[in-house]
Amino acid sequence: MPGIEPVSFALYAGDFDRFAQALGESFERYGFAVVTDTGLDQAGVDAAIADAKAFFALPEEIKQTYVSGKGGQRGYVPFGRETAKGAALHDLKEFWHVGREMGPDNRFGASMPPNVWPAEVPGFKAHELWLFDALDTLGEKLLQAIAQYLGLPRRQFSAAVAEGNSILRLLHYPPVAADSAHVRAGAHEDINTITLLLGAQEAGLEVLDRDGNWLAIHAPPGAVVCNIGDMLSRNVRGRLPSTTHRVVNPAPERRGVARYSTPFFLHYAPDYVIEPLDVGGPDAPQPPITADAFLQVRLREIRLL
Repeated sequence: MPGIEPVSFALYAGDFDRFAQALGESFERYGFAVVTDTGLDQAGVDAAIADAKAFFALPEEIKQTYVSGKGGQRGYVPFGRETAKGAALHDLKEFWHVGREMGPDNRFGASMPPNVWPAEVPGFKAHELWLFDALDTLGEKLLQAIAQYLGLPRRQFSAAVAEGNSILRLLHYPPVAADSAHVRAGAHEDINTITLLLGAQEAGLEVLDRDGNWLAIHAPPGAVVCNIGDMLSRNVRGRLPSTTHRVVNPAPERRGVARYSTPFFLHYAPDYVIEPLDVGGPDAPQPPITADAFLQVRLREIRLL
């Protein structure tokens, strides 16, 4: 089965209309796109991932001191906590969440708590905030292309995400026991606006194609895999689908190898009202709802609240 054709981000500056068309067609067909030539500094990416690995290697009792009471939206979320919507068994993963750095008097303080940082990994804060900002900037540019493809003003979504409740997730999937009934990440859709994923070079990510087949994602080194989340799909009445995806357990010869990946969940601001836009989507319009209210419902469904 053919894979998803990559789209070069070099077109963003060189031929924006062509970039928007290629990106939008991939999203409309698959709900996913593979974006190459992003210009992300690889040394910066490597430093951020190295620090994440250093944290996950810490003793369990130290990691547990960084568990947040805010629905897992900041700090450490332990192994076995998150469960895909509707699933009986928890996922085989642990992760750390970094949010947007906001001042103490920010208007979204109730929804966007302060970050926490592990003192045991000295470079962690600087490296992860750099990666957050880099992916936040890239994501806003991808949203410009999405808006163009949908026939909307190019910066339709820019203000909505400028103070978005976005999250950088540092993911660790430990080695998998041969007899495990659990999977690394059960079939699910993402909650947010769009997701930008680093680390899809390691096998495991699969997308449920609209023909009902699971399509393995094989991203080139350095590529960013991007997908549409439920918030944006609801906004555009399903014109761009929020596609079911999963991370399957490794082949027997790779069971003893840990997997690391870094999704950036780009969100609208908490007070953004998700309401149907006139872009020709096939779904029936759903009632308006704020991004924060939508998020709270979904966090309960996946057992983080």
